[in-house]
Amino acid sequence: MNKSFFEEVYEVVRLIPQGRVTSYGAIARYLGTGKSSRMVGWAMNSSHLAATDIPAHRVVNRQGLLTGKMHFGTGDEMKNLLEKEGIEVQGDQIIHFTNCFWDPNKELL
Repeated sequence: MNKSFFEEVYEVVRLIPQGRVTSYGAIARYLGTGKSSRMVGWAMNSSHLAATDIPAHRVVNRQGLLTGKMHFGTGDEMKNLLEKEGIEVQGDQIIHFTNCFWDPNKELL
């Protein structure tokens, strides 16, 4: 059975370790669809409809900005979830982004 693109995205997102983040583009490149980072964002926007929990708060833009925060109930929920995992966030920007960045192309060989 073929999986939908969203299901493939969710499989990758479930593998992001606690205390780490990745980007929409990194997921798209891992899935072999490097120009589909916007579709990864759409998948994250719909992740609350998935049958199992998706740690969508661990997916940010390529600069470490919390661009999807409006999809998390309150304006600070995404930030709070990240901070509970030990990720420093100032405003809407992850501090030391490169230190907590998880690249599926390197981590999932």
